[in-house]
Amino acid sequence: MIHRVRKAFVLGAGLGSRLRPLTNLLPKPLLPIYGKPLITFALDHLRQAGIEKFWVNSHHLPEKFSAVFPENEYHGMPLEVVHEVELLETGGGIKNIEDRIGNEAFIVYSGDILTDLPVDRIVEEHYSKHNDVTLALRTTGFSRRIRWCRETGRILDLLGKLGSGEPGQFDFAGISVWNPSVFSRIPRATRVSFIPVIVEWMKSGGKIGGIPLEESRWFNLGSRKEYLSVHRTIAQEHWAPDYLRDSSWPTQADPSAQISPGSRVEGGSYVGARCKIEGDVVLEDSILLPGSSVPRGTTLRSCIVAGVRIDPGVYLETDFV
Repeated sequence: MIHRVRKAFVLGAGLGSRLRPLTNLLPKPLLPIYGKPLITFALDHLRQAGIEKFWVNSHHLPEKFSAVFPENEYHGMPLEVVHEVELLETGGGIKNIEDRIGNEAFIVYSGDILTDLPVDRIVEEHYSKHNDVTLALRTTGFSRRIRWCRETGRILDLLGKLGSGEPGQFDFAGISVWNPSVFSRIPRATRVSFIPVIVEWMKSGGKIGGIPLEESRWFNLGSRKEYLSVHRTIAQEHWAPDYLRDSSWPTQADPSAQISPGSRVEGGSYVGARCKIEGDVVLEDSILLPGSSVPRGTTLRSCIVAGVRIDPGVYLETDFV
């Protein structure tokens, strides 16, 4: 039997502190990857998985979300941005959409990852094991604090909160399926992560499952270094997730950008909308956000230019301007 989940909650309210000052301009989920807002990859991925309605929470710079989704839809699918005046974290954010989700299972998807993990396998694992919650698991290089049982498919310990003392094997990969019974376990209008909610649920017999997914690609965009790195990887590997319907992505320059002859745009570089590059410029693994201007003779390596004009005669390496 093929199971479907129709609703999804995409987490977009994080502050993106490690990406500052870039996230002083845009919330982390709206940062462009070769010109395409990061969060729209999650939405495309979920559309492929059969999702019919989206909710996205916001906190920092909410007007930027309104600019990206002015009609409260995404490619014809209803999308509602739910603003949190006070940051509620992941558990509080889930509770905040209880009245919208209703009495059916739903997906929670982190708005700061880029991946093509098989969402359908997470959904099937959830239903076949009759779980209350099912987490996508992966070896990410960031953490191995989730202990999982191969025989049962259940989570045994989460971030060491159950005191087993045994090492974990996996990290949480940012995608999960939840039964609506979670709502009764989270107090309303409370700032709380979903980690303690799951831990207490496990202590009372909750069926918390996981599925390791080591195939496909998975990127976390938690820092400026990782933001630049994902562009390099995409360029080097010619990678594009199969759920994208735009065959022109990725491209190294927006059609409205002006790039003078004699300039070079190399590696994982991207030139955004309304940017202007004069002659004899070298861009290597650098991102020009919309409205940036680079004068003649400038060299930029591993830099991010945030919609400003660089002073003439500059050589920059690993910087934000």
